[in-house]
Amino acid sequence: MGFNCGIVGLPNVGKSTIFSALTAKKAEASNYPFCTIEPNIGLVKVVDERITELSRIIKPQKTIYTTMEFVDIAGLVKGASKGEGLGNRFLANIRNVDAIVHVVRCFENSDITHVENTVNPVRDIEIINLELILADLDTVSKRIEKTEKALRTGDKKLKKEFELLARLKNALENEIPARKVSTNDKEEKNLMSSLNLLTSKPVLYLANVDEDGMLGNKFTESVKKFASDEGSKFIIICGKLETEISQLPEDERNIFMEEMGILESGLDVMIKEGYELLNLITFITAGKPEVRGWTVKNGTKAPQAAGKIHSDFERGFIRAEVISYNDYIKAGSEAKAKELGYMRLEGKDYTVKDGDIIHFRFNV
Repeated sequence: MGFNCGIVGLPNVGKSTIFSALTAKKAEASNYPFCTIEPNIGLVKVVDERITELSRIIKPQKTIYTTMEFVDIAGLVKGASKGEGLGNRFLANIRNVDAIVHVVRCFENSDITHVENTVNPVRDIEIINLELILADLDTVSKRIEKTEKALRTGDKKLKKEFELLARLKNALENEIPARKVSTNDKEEKNLMSSLNLLTSKPVLYLANVDEDGMLGNKFTESVKKFASDEGSKFIIICGKLETEISQLPEDERNIFMEEMGILESGLDVMIKEGYELLNLITFITAGKPEVRGWTVKNGTKAPQAAGKIHSDFERGFIRAEVISYNDYIKAGSEAKAKELGYMRLEGKDYTVKDGDIIHFRFNV
């Protein structure tokens, strides 16, 4: 598994259309609120040209790309944090994703009902953000009560947790998301992670436009500014057009995109932005049985990367034999790369780099 993104937004902003286009899976999409009740889940291959090229050279029995999972979550409305609409179910589903793709309607169409009656993307963003903040405030407040009780019994170990919770409560009460609250050390980072707050997840704002808005419009400009001010990412996608592309045979897609002046598909853009959003990289294992991509956090050490393949690899780690992708391609084969001195032997302190081709040595 690479990572998963929860697709969220108000009802009828195009979440299910975007989901269907990205995954080529027919999610239910209708002109009425709450047509998505249970979350739709779609798994897509992250086609990495480096893995494709290595497979062409090595001719393995199998080629395995890493994957990206999209979760299309029910639309949110005002009062969701108090259980309005499908609020409680929505909030439970969003806690399980790595990142949030917040779809915002940035087009006018009188045939498609807007739950707030008018198109105003910043207002729509603020409705959802406030509901997430209120839900997190409830979580933090309950945890503070529990921690205060423990402190009164003399458990001083919880002092640091209480201080972090107090900072979080203050931020949330001022409508500041948890991801903007700084953590001072590894212990606080672990505490923050254990809370699994909705507003601690990184966000990508996706402006869903019609064909006239693909280069931007007054609505997308307001979303772009909001995302920039918040320090979040922002992209523009025409859900309707992406759906048309996804329904074409694969050999016709590039021709159609070229005619429409589209340089990258929405899926390609989402994958690229998603990797940056979550600070992810790909390392590769390559041999005759299979060429395969593995997704890890940037900064991962060699033993932990080995553990991604199998826990035994991490426990019994001895060393990593590493060739950079560019050196492998330059050499043309693993044997030639070794001969030219491109292979490096790396130990437990080695930080894996994007595109590293690695063979792990370990004791069982």
